Amino acid sequence: MATTRFVDIHALSALVRSMGAPRFLETLAQTLREDFLRWPEFDKAARLASHSALGVIELMPVADARHYAFKYVNGHPANTARGLPTVMAFGVLAEVETGFPLLLAELTLTTALRTAAVSALAAQAVARPHARSMALIGNGAQAEFQALAFHALLGVDEVRAYDLDPAATDKLVRNLAAYPALRVQRAAGIAEAVRGADIVSTLTALKARATVLTPGMIEPGMHINAVGGDCPGKTELHVDVLKTARVFVEYPPQSRIEGEIQQLPADFPVVELWRVLAGTEPGRQDEAQVTVFDSVGFALEDYSALRLVHRLALEHGVGQDIALAPPDGDPKDLFRLIAS
Repeated sequence: MATTRFVDIHALSALVRSMGAPRFLETLAQTLREDFLRWPEFDKAARLASHSALGVIELMPVADARHYAFKYVNGHPANTARGLPTVMAFGVLAEVETGFPLLLAELTLTTALRTAAVSALAAQAVARPHARSMALIGNGAQAEFQALAFHALLGVDEVRAYDLDPAATDKLVRNLAAYPALRVQRAAGIAEAVRGADIVSTLTALKARATVLTPGMIEPGMHINAVGGDCPGKTELHVDVLKTARVFVEYPPQSRIEGEIQQLPADFPVVELWRVLAGTEPGRQDEAQVTVFDSVGFALEDYSALRLVHRLALEHGVGQDIALAPPDGDPKDLFRLIAS
């Protein structure tokens, strides 16, 4: 009987611990690069979103000739007051040939890992090669993953952290203490955190048009990794920061609706990340240029993550096989499953 591999949050956590988070992030970044380089092969669409006053629930589908994948994900900033995560997600990887679901997996932890891996992959392509310091504005659930990804993939060894909630920064410092080569410094404010930083990552959760970074904070050669703005009406950068920068995006039809560039006209020029990775478009054009990765998260990245989790789960014996589809028997006789 064909079965579906089920990887829940506990199984995924055990897998990452067994490999070590830095190694898992490096492997995931390589998988993402492989799939970005196959960009034209994918059937792509912007995510399907259902918005409410308190948040959003989304479906993110993508497929190539072999596999179909989708992610269910929410974004509810007020959830932390209820003891729930802001983001919760699961996903499916299926065969295109038969439609059979190969994998059902948690994607809450995996989304945090893939978001950080994509951020670091983009920075490898467009940040200054000698970038070693990063400001982390917003020290919530995504912050540690970003710090470790940039440490593992770019050699960033200094992080300056700021959050409106000091407890979030306490958590960040505590969790990253296991990585002594990565120095974490607390900052008293955003301006102090970003001053002199090679890379600035904005990871705020407030669903509002915010101006976390203003033009006066930006220095020549900075790379801005804008992660928090990921739905209509939710931004982090002052519009003038974008106007004077070279902006890179994942999938323009989605980014123009949800990303920082929603603040700008539809003809504002952007560069697709996959083209830079493929070498058909230049990344950074000079040392002094300010670059922005307007990250909103795209379904192809979840495809890559699911593809990797499926392979590693089978290799490491992680997760369990479940009967998500009907068991062997007459495929035309579904009623047999409930017949007395």
